[in-house]
Amino acid sequence: PPRGGPGRWEAALLGPVLQRAGCLQRCLGPRLPPAPSAHRASRAVRRDFERREPYNYLQVAFFKLKKLDQAVSAAHTFFIANPQHLQMREDIEKYRRMSGVKSDSFRDLEATPHWEAYEAGVQHYDADEYLQAVARLEESLTEALLALEECRALCEGPWEDEDEEEEMQPGLYEAIAAHYIQVLKCRQQCVLEIATKPGRISATEDFIPSHLDLLQFAYSQVGNQTVAAECAASYLLFYPTDEPMLEKMKQYRTELGEDTAVRARQNIHQYVQRSLMEKKLIYYAVEHLGETFNDPDLWTPDELIPENLKEKYREDQEKQKRETLDVEEREKRGPLPFEDIAITMDSHQMNGTQRVVFDRVLTESECKDLLRLTKAAGEAGDGYRARRSPHTPHERFEGLTVLKAVQLAQNGDVDWRDAKLLLQASEKSRKIIESYFTPGKKLHFSFTHLVCRTAVDGQQEGRMDLSHPVHADNCLLDPEGQECWKEPPAYVYRDYSGILYLNDDFQGGGLFFTEMDTVTVTAEVHPKCGKLVAFSSGKENPHGVWAVSRGRRCAIALWYTHSREHAEQERVKAEELMKQRTVEEDRPDGSKHQGTDHSSRSSAKPPVPNSGSKPVNQRQKPGSDRKEHPKVLRARDEF
Repeated sequence: PPRGGPGRWEAALLGPVLQRAGCLQRCLGPRLPPAPSAHRASRAVRRDFERREPYNYLQVAFFKLKKLDQAVSAAHTFFIANPQHLQMREDIEKYRRMSGVKSDSFRDLEATPHWEAYEAGVQHYDADEYLQAVARLEESLTEALLALEECRALCEGPWEDEDEEEEMQPGLYEAIAAHYIQVLKCRQQCVLEIATKPGRISATEDFIPSHLDLLQFAYSQVGNQTVAAECAASYLLFYPTDEPMLEKMKQYRTELGEDTAVRARQNIHQYVQRSLMEKKLIYYAVEHLGETFNDPDLWTPDELIPENLKEKYREDQEKQKRETLDVEEREKRGPLPFEDIAITMDSHQMNGTQRVVFDRVLTESECKDLLRLTKAAGEAGDGYRARRSPHTPHERFEGLTVLKAVQLAQNGDVDWRDAKLLLQASEKSRKIIESYFTPGKKLHFSFTHLVCRTAVDGQQEGRMDLSHPVHADNCLLDPEGQECWKEPPAYVYRDYSGILYLNDDFQGGGLFFTEMDTVTVTAEVHPKCGKLVAFSSGKENPHGVWAVSRGRRCAIALWYTHSREHAEQERVKAEELMKQRTVEEDRPDGSKHQGTDHSSRSSAKPPVPNSGSKPVNQRQKPGSDRKEHPKVLRARDEF
């Protein structure tokens, strides 16, 4: 039973709560008639505004009203938060080509002041322009703390029950505790909201402490040791045992004199103390009330975290350490599954990690057969016609999936043996990559694409762009932030990538790897028939393709995943059709499946498909018929 006598503790606890509620009612009532609750937006509406959906409608409306400047601004504002929106991407490109549109029309109407100041400050910092860096980073820190307070205030809204079907309603104290913890967790997550750049899902780690770290160095470079020491002391509130910063503090004290008092900033001190108080209450609820909590901060002191959670954290760390050791151990590879394959470059020779080049994966004859497949498919059309590359206007782009290859064979447009070879070559590559990088751990196909890029005659002079810009295969590369965001529209489930080359009779078109800055080249691979380059799909392997300046470059692009649920479904269908073909060929009566194996291709008569039947799968992948779907790119996986 609570101490203090009947009713006294309740009055002490809930009296101020009731007074606060009355104050809010009196404040909000006159401003939000007829009642404040009438102005609360639903979760769906709030979500639409977070995604900037109104600007999608606004850009169309402004365009219809012939207000181009406002239409462009609305479109750009929407696109900043939705970079994966392909239709808006096309609209933006159309606006750029319009004669009446100025470059300054492309402005973000919802730009947050702290992000604009932060990015400008970091750019000045990287350019050693420390005076300008100090000004912009101070502005960013001030604006970020203001945005944090606004976010925290909005947390004090109505109770939102995640489990609406719960039958048993909580009692008075459980309800108060649950709602209060919900508010505290919301307040804690605000730091992630202000640290997340528009259009991103992942937040910048240590957003507030990083300001102080950058500021202390910038101030020291401009000779203001007093403020540099203040920033260092403020940083140590987050990480009190950080040795480099403690060394800096010792240096600042020596320079300023031991008698000079160095104090952390008051607003940072209050921020840390308040956050620690809230974390303590939340972790109590986690331990005793069955709550869950994803702590947004890396600097939370160890002693604040309950012992059972620490154990789980230690297990996660141990697992991560084992995985790191596994990666290192995989550098000592076992035998490859095929005898004639040769490793010509490994990670060490390519100045990186998880990179390798194999030779003799295909013979010259097999390369020619696969090149014939691209030519026959191109003549058949049906979605394989050459068109402008999605990456550059100086090249034409052709792409063929394994399912489309089998369907074309079924239709009599390509040789069955060539379609089968595409399946076999890609499976052989999968076995090689699996045995080299992940022995004993199954790799599934994520996507298989036979791709050709052809230089456009007369459009190569003065060309400065790439055939494929620098990117990573399972995250969004952010060279300025030196980060790679593992979030949509990136294919986050991809684990390994491969490129199996079919020819070298062209100019340019080599693969290259870079540092995270996308400009420092660390390794290059020159295409050749039968050469397979393989690498892990993450941020450790940013890569691009040099411009194809003459001729036609063809290769099989391969992506793999450990995740069974993300396995390539088109491939499963293609293999089923191929098995059906084999079964029908083996029938005792010798009857043939509709289509042809082109064993009669030396005949004067072209192969004629059975006019009385259709291909097994009439439904094509969206975008395969350019007349019906002019705005959908078949090369979706190439982005």
